[in-house]
Amino acid sequence: MAHQFFFNPYILDNLIPPARGFDVVQDVSDPRLRMYITSRGIKTFFVRKRINGRDKRVIIGNYPDVDIEYARDAVTRVLEDACRKVPVKRKKILFKDFLELYLKKRVHRSVGSYDKLMRAINKHLVGLMDKNIGDITSEDIQAVISSIKGPAIAVRMQELLQSIFRFAIDSGYRKDNPVYNVKKPEQNRRVRPLNKHGLHKLVNAINKCENQTMRAAFLMLIYGFATKTQIFSMQWEDLDFNRYMWGEQPLSDRAVVLLQDFPQDGYWVFPGRGHGHLTDPRLAWERVTRDAGVPDVTMDDVYKFLTRRLVWAGDKEDLRQNMNDLLDEMLTVA
Repeated sequence: MAHQFFFNPYILDNLIPPARGFDVVQDVSDPRLRMYITSRGIKTFFVRKRINGRDKRVIIGNYPDVDIEYARDAVTRVLEDACRKVPVKRKKILFKDFLELYLKKRVHRSVGSYDKLMRAINKHLVGLMDKNIGDITSEDIQAVISSIKGPAIAVRMQELLQSIFRFAIDSGYRKDNPVYNVKKPEQNRRVRPLNKHGLHKLVNAINKCENQTMRAAFLMLIYGFATKTQIFSMQWEDLDFNRYMWGEQPLSDRAVVLLQDFPQDGYWVFPGRGHGHLTDPRLAWERVTRDAGVPDVTMDDVYKFLTRRLVWAGDKEDLRQNMNDLLDEMLTVA
């Protein structure tokens, strides 16, 4: 819920920006008027309205370029404009041309993520590119989705098309969304097979590893409460054994004992081939899980199994104690 107070220049000028993300505040004089405050100190007036079942937020302008009284006066006009139906354009536009407009207006991604999206679009949506966006039917969408191998990517492409056609409605190029009538592909979600008994067997198999680096790295997947990428890229300079800390994260007692007994003779805690750190020892992991009798367990399964059971706490010492309690509970043989 937004923090409410009477908007006046003194308060708005002295608002403290959040450490990250943004905060929202609301005007008591006109509760429809709200303001974003970003971590960079940018303050933006806006209003929100539910239109056709969708929450819509309309920007009025940045403070102090837009003063408070102007923003209050603009609320009614802005809401009326937002509720006004978009006139349907008679001019036709090809899907590929409208797609360029959609990507420019609605898609904001990193370079790598954007390139990945474009590869998927060029591979899976090519059948729609030369059609007028107003002429595309649910049957056309169904044909495209059905041709995609793999239910996960098919669902993502269907969600993308749904967003594109929503934008087409907002822009006046369509009156309806043809994706709404297309049934989503069924996904066979993987059931994570790890349990307390399996964790015991996994630890026993890891302790039998002949490679000291692999043995310690795999045990840290259990003791470290971090992802495999974070574990494998650990650096000695980030570890503080006096305070039982790894950067800003507390270390469990088992992790401290394991790491203190490990040779500290390099930059990386778990060195790989060459000058880098351990990356993805999947073959060694497959041998461990096979020996443990849990061949379907992945390294991510271990992280998710433990972190979902961990009681998180804001105080680092309380969190470290919760880590120790959970590991004692999971690894102590009854």
